[in-house]
Amino acid sequence: MHAQSGHRPTAALKGLLVATAAALGILAATAGTAPAADPPAAGDALMGRARELFKPLPATLPAIRNNAVTREKIELGKMLFFDPRLSASGIFSCNSCHNLGLGGVDGLETSVGHGWQKGPRNAPTVLNAVLNVAQFWDGRAEDLKAQAKGPIQAGVEMNSTPDRVMAVLNSIPTYKAKFADAFPNEKDPVTFDNVAMAIEAFEATLTTPAAPFDQYLEGKADALTDTQKAGLELFIDKGCAGCHNGVNVGGHDYFPFGVVAKPGAEILPPGDKGRFAVTKTADDEYVFRAPTLRNVTLTAPYFHSGKVWDLRQAVAVMGSSQLGATLSDQEIDKITAFLTTLTGQQPRVEYPLLPASTPATPQPVFK
Repeated sequence: MHAQSGHRPTAALKGLLVATAAALGILAATAGTAPAADPPAAGDALMGRARELFKPLPATLPAIRNNAVTREKIELGKMLFFDPRLSASGIFSCNSCHNLGLGGVDGLETSVGHGWQKGPRNAPTVLNAVLNVAQFWDGRAEDLKAQAKGPIQAGVEMNSTPDRVMAVLNSIPTYKAKFADAFPNEKDPVTFDNVAMAIEAFEATLTTPAAPFDQYLEGKADALTDTQKAGLELFIDKGCAGCHNGVNVGGHDYFPFGVVAKPGAEILPPGDKGRFAVTKTADDEYVFRAPTLRNVTLTAPYFHSGKVWDLRQAVAVMGSSQLGATLSDQEIDKITAFLTTLTGQQPRVEYPLLPASTPATPQPVFK
């Protein structure tokens, strides 16, 4: 059984916005809405059980609260996502820590930022992050708009300020025109809030539909091998699905790390108390947002500390810490085999051509 922290998700994302992104170099898995799922094959009780706990990832872009997604906003957001000039040094971009060629992460224990400082936590994947209840391991950002502002201003990450970002963007005529196109009804569209909204609009396109598990949920019984199905059954029966369920196979709520037994300090650093830093509530010590397990085979190392590099070891740690179960090697192999089915079609993003700086563009700062 999983002991929940009592936190419930914020209001669910409402509806789906059908948007074509082909002109931006983003390849959607299918057009329009997903087809209705076929009924489970005769005798496939596991498919029925899985459908009660999980939902296929939609092939259309999710609607974003208070941020209508447009082609112009996505295009601008993509440019900003890849532009290192949003950092004070001109070295780090959003893609530095959320590399779209590496599953939306940087493949480091914890990210490296301004002045080659090492950050305190592992970078979560940006893929499918729009479907999470909140952003960051402790949920301190309610959505991707709020999240986008944090790393830009963090001294250990991009070490910039809103004023500096505005100075950079206003010094480049192409950016001023792009903001005017993306926010056509605003007198002064180049704002820090609009930077965040554009980045959020682009990040909403970074979903990975059509994973084998999605196909299975939609009725394709042979999308999973017998070993993967056995792993899915263990994933449900052992209790993993208590925290990792829904469309994102996690990401929807907060749970203590160490429901049954806390891992050692080499995995759970005692100085990082997770959500407690946000709520100042004792019950939230060592509570973290359950990460999405989609594309988990691409996002090592694991956990907020980034201390575990082997997915099999991560499964074993979760078994003992969260479930109080010592999983056998065979059980670990089967669950790990199931987790491989969560890798979906990766977004194909054409690297944008960024406009050149001008003599008025602030020069890089390295201190």
